[in-house]
Amino acid sequence: MKPTIPQGTRDFNAETIRKRNYIFNTIKNVFELYGFQPLETPAMENLETLTGKYGEEGDQLLFKILNNGLEKKQEQAKFDFEKVLEGKNNAGITERALKYDLTIPFARYVAMNHGQLSFPFKRYQVQPVWRADRPQKGRYREFYQCDADIVGSNSLLNEIELLNIYLAVFKKLNIDVQLKINNRKILSGLAELCGGTSKITDISVPIDKLDKVSWEKVKDELSQRGLMSQQIDLIEQYIFIDGGNVSKLEKVRSLIGEIEIGRQGIQELEFLLTFLNNPSNIVIDFKLARGLNYYTGTIIEVKAQNVQMGSIGGGGRYDDLTGLFDVPNLPGVGISFGVDRIYDVMEELKLFPSALQTTTQILFFNLGEAESKIAYNLMQQLREQNIKSEIYHEQAKFDKQFKYAERKNIPYIIIIGSKELEENNCTIKNIQTGRQEIVAQSQLLTYSFE
Repeated sequence: MKPTIPQGTRDFNAETIRKRNYIFNTIKNVFELYGFQPLETPAMENLETLTGKYGEEGDQLLFKILNNGLEKKQEQAKFDFEKVLEGKNNAGITERALKYDLTIPFARYVAMNHGQLSFPFKRYQVQPVWRADRPQKGRYREFYQCDADIVGSNSLLNEIELLNIYLAVFKKLNIDVQLKINNRKILSGLAELCGGTSKITDISVPIDKLDKVSWEKVKDELSQRGLMSQQIDLIEQYIFIDGGNVSKLEKVRSLIGEIEIGRQGIQELEFLLTFLNNPSNIVIDFKLARGLNYYTGTIIEVKAQNVQMGSIGGGGRYDDLTGLFDVPNLPGVGISFGVDRIYDVMEELKLFPSALQTTTQILFFNLGEAESKIAYNLMQQLREQNIKSEIYHEQAKFDKQFKYAERKNIPYIIIIGSKELEENNCTIKNIQTGRQEIVAQSQLLTYSFE
């Protein structure tokens, strides 16, 4: 049988892992700089923890885990499986699921431990998540997220901090980005204008697809969800508000400014832009809806410029997320980095530093038992100085050992043959430049390998 891996998953070789770690470490260092602490949660959660938290479409993307040790009779098991296939939960078949994102498990953690935490609680989390999505470029079924969240504070300074984290990380990664922002309160105001805030899901889910489908298709979905033509006309006015940030706020105020919750959302956006001095790469986008049920205020999405790619980050405020777990009144706000998409962007734009590809710095040739003993002793001394070194695993011809060094992109080789052994020196060759010199073994530890 030809070996395969599940669709939407990947193996990572050494080169890829180093590049991914470069991204991870850059993000983690900025998180730590801003006072966030690390957290990890299990790969799986109880199904009831996740169900109903991501909107109707998100629930369909949960990877449910079958119970082990099923003891039910065959007929009952068949009936239970049929219910699961219909999209219904059945505790006899499945009680757990792989986590869909890091936010809901984080909310569950806070709800379970709120008595021991100091608020505002600032955490970051870097772990894989799973979604039963259709694999495509930049979209995988297993992928990593890097999240930063703050709970226990209503202050809009938290949004300022998270926006600045985005700006700092992408500056360090040399990715030119646009940060799109909106506010769910503005969408709630629009929903109220269209007949009631209960319509926000029927409005936000379709318009959140506008970066993938046409306005005509969105209109069709709005109509299917029960919106009347007059209401769809209002939504169309809202969707096509254009101009600069200040102009957009003026136009949306004239449309929904009489609605109290909408006015609050407008004021919050104004605060963010004023505090940040309205930077050019932060843009108000009223089409941004982030159709997840738990967002209540600011919503954010990050797009890379000069490359065809979906969002590479996003987040927002969720003022009562822990209320889902019977711990009310803990406001929160968070952001997420899409590491896999960031990786693809950096690959396409060739943004990874070339130094990441250097693994072993020095290869000692293996030219005999006595020679290799001296070489191994010197290699261990270099390793104590954090110089990455290895020795060829067996005595072999020069050509074979040279090819090994070239395949692994090892820049230096050190040769200790019978002559070098007798004279207590070694031959150092830079494969990249061709430069070669003889150095006393006693001076090897002070040699500059650059």
